[in-house]
Amino acid sequence: MKAKKEITIYDIAKKLKYSPSTISRALNDHESISKKTIGAIKKAAKEMGYHPNSLAASLRNNRSKTIGIMISRINRPFISSLISGIEEYARKSGYNVIISQSNDKYENEVVNAQTQYNSRISGLIVSLSMETRKLDHLQQFMDQGIPIVFVDRVPDELDVHKVIIDNYAAGYKATQHLIEQGCKRIAHFAGAQHRNVYRERKKGYMDAMKDHNIPLDDKLIIGFKTLSFEEGEKVTRKLLDLPEPPDGIFSANDTAAVSAILHAKKRGVKIPEELAIIGFNNDPIASIVEPGLSTITHPAIKMGELSAQRILQHAKEDYDSTITEITVLPTELLIRDSSDRKKI
Repeated sequence: MKAKKEITIYDIAKKLKYSPSTISRALNDHESISKKTIGAIKKAAKEMGYHPNSLAASLRNNRSKTIGIMISRINRPFISSLISGIEEYARKSGYNVIISQSNDKYENEVVNAQTQYNSRISGLIVSLSMETRKLDHLQQFMDQGIPIVFVDRVPDELDVHKVIIDNYAAGYKATQHLIEQGCKRIAHFAGAQHRNVYRERKKGYMDAMKDHNIPLDDKLIIGFKTLSFEEGEKVTRKLLDLPEPPDGIFSANDTAAVSAILHAKKRGVKIPEELAIIGFNNDPIASIVEPGLSTITHPAIKMGELSAQRILQHAKEDYDSTITEITVLPTELLIRDSSDRKKI
């Protein structure tokens, strides 16, 4: 079957007896064209089945109406909610998104950055991979004036737009909650310390312990590679085998915290009476596991919306790209049965 011919502005111009430049300006609501003419041209374009060629436009302008998103793992509930916030705001503003995931690998992130750059994106939103330490692969965007907004996992060394939460306050809050439940030996499941989010959560944990005169025990502070379910189970097993096992766990994410609950239950450990546990992110699994996991809420959708908003601000001709801003959103403590000893 023969493919249907694509309608162009030249076809519309021929039918309406206008110049192609007039058709183009009308379709883009140019102020030099009357509203009556714009209406007539748009109506004819719709009836003829015209669709704007976004690729051609991007080649002419050297940019597309597309926002690039580079994230770690798309299957994490926090990340999927973050993307949802970005995409919804972008769509309302007439932009599309291109999503790439690194699976927490630096080499993947480098390749993804080049692919995004080659796609002529108008801006880039980045949440760094767990492995990323160097940022050379992002320099080409800055050299070309393509705005970048970092969200959640952000670099310390770049003076750019960042959308984050107060990870320190959240870590302090989570640990203090366990202390208020009577915990004295609190373990911490810590993520990679070169990443801002995990470094600040650990600092909040340590300061809360110090402020309540509870000695820190290095055997209870465990560094994780990815805070995976498997790592959580393995570490919990080792902790419970200690001569003096912990009576509380603050995990830097919900995944490892849930695995701690499940393994402790297999061992016959009573939760929260013998082991109180709190996670981070408020993933859906936190409310499904039994007992329900106490956690710190993470405003992922709002972070996504604000990230997209910052990118689109750069698209305005009068926007001063030399101004950078760090947006810090609050978190909340969500208490469930995994840590609430006062209900017992």
